[in-house]
Amino acid sequence: MITIRKAIKSDAQVIYELRRRAILAKCSAYYSKQQLTLWTQGGVSDGFVQDVTDTFYVSEKGGRVIGSGKLNTDTGLVDAIFVEPEHFGIGAARQMLEFLEKLAKECGLRLLKLDSTLNAAPFYRSCGFTGDELSTYYSPIGISLDCIPMEKPLRA
Repeated sequence: MITIRKAIKSDAQVIYELRRRAILAKCSAYYSKQQLTLWTQGGVSDGFVQDVTDTFYVSEKGGRVIGSGKLNTDTGLVDAIFVEPEHFGIGAARQMLEFLEKLAKECGLRLLKLDSTLNAAPFYRSCGFTGDELSTYYSPIGISLDCIPMEKPLRA
């Protein structure tokens, strides 16, 4: 059984490493080796730790963190939905997205937005998001990645 809880400070390193493994496992057919290297290098910054404690949630199975997700309750921006590679396909990402959608509704948001990686766009479409135009995501760490801006109106 998968459970979701608010992330805490001690989850930051686990989330960072999980993110790295998920990116390397799922994005290598869509982005260059150089992009993947830049995207996954470095370590946990104080800003990341603060972001984790402010806006992240984690999925757990058997007491182990297997996924993450983030929602900015001011803007409706969804981000950082990652799942451990050995847990791909069990519904953890969908469950996290549904959880974040429910939270957004509770906060009075009427629209969710995200910048999908190229590999994840079909998943987000299957969850009710729309968007097909290619754009460029400029990361705070200085890389640019092709992405697909998507959104989903929320019904009360």
